[in-house]
Amino acid sequence: MIKKISVGLLLLALTTSCVSKKVYTDLETKYADLKKENRQLSDENTKVGKERNELDLKSKDLQAQLDKLKAERDKLSKDYASTKSGLDNLQSSYNNLEKSSGETNESISKKNRELLAELEAKGKALAAEQERLNKLKSELQERSHRVDELEGMIAAQEAGLKKLKETLSKALNGFEGKGLTVEQKNGKVYVSMENKLLFGSGSWTVGAEGKKAVVEVGKVLAANPDISVLIEGHTDNAAYAGSGQIADNWDLSTKRATAIVHILKENKGVKPQSLTAAGRSEFVPVAGNDTAEGKSKNRRIEIILTPKLDEISKMLNEI
Repeated sequence: MIKKISVGLLLLALTTSCVSKKVYTDLETKYADLKKENRQLSDENTKVGKERNELDLKSKDLQAQLDKLKAERDKLSKDYASTKSGLDNLQSSYNNLEKSSGETNESISKKNRELLAELEAKGKALAAEQERLNKLKSELQERSHRVDELEGMIAAQEAGLKKLKETLSKALNGFEGKGLTVEQKNGKVYVSMENKLLFGSGSWTVGAEGKKAVVEVGKVLAANPDISVLIEGHTDNAAYAGSGQIADNWDLSTKRATAIVHILKENKGVKPQSLTAAGRSEFVPVAGNDTAEGKSKNRRIEIILTPKLDEISKMLNEI
């Protein structure tokens, strides 16, 4: 589109004497700036997608490490039980040898000395096994404590997400039936708003009713400053038919996501560094694009709220 505008202006400059060479040069410069800005937006969108994928992989990795720790704890428990059983058998053998030694007489003094030597060896083995058992027990208790603590942190995080979802649902109750949903899944809270609540066709200007909903989300985010927020713009598969500074659905979805970011950061309690805008164009549909209803569902903004995993990562590294 930008190229078409530039060519048009060039033709206009060649066919009329009213346009100076300076105006032509200025237009060429603006065209180059617009191309540069378009490349920067594309690079930023790619970076945001990569960061989101890395966050999802990190969350899955933490869950895998937790499962591994649970398995190690269970194995440690079995080892402890097995070692204790062996220690009990060793103690019984020691007692039998000691009793047998007490019943010997001078005629079997050589056998008695052998038994005493065996008793001494078994006593040392018993002491070493007791030391190992105590160390194993201590390690098991420490691991169990850390696993319990980690499970408590994850449970608290889940409870926090549930409370956040309930708070958002209550704050946005007045917009039910208007293309807005709130759900909790995959360790995150998703607020989905269809474009019929937010934007006009081909526009990235948020309407009055849609802005009210976004402002309510901002109030909840201000009360939860440690939440990372990803705002994704989505379109249907119909090609963008407008003109001007928007080239295609990628541009439109990114512009719409950025418009939501601007409204959220109007609330001074929302940390700008916790907000990320991303355009996903038509490539993450939630319904088929073969019906008007499906297209309407696909044209949406998704606000994805993710708790920070730093504390849980630190706990896993310490285990």
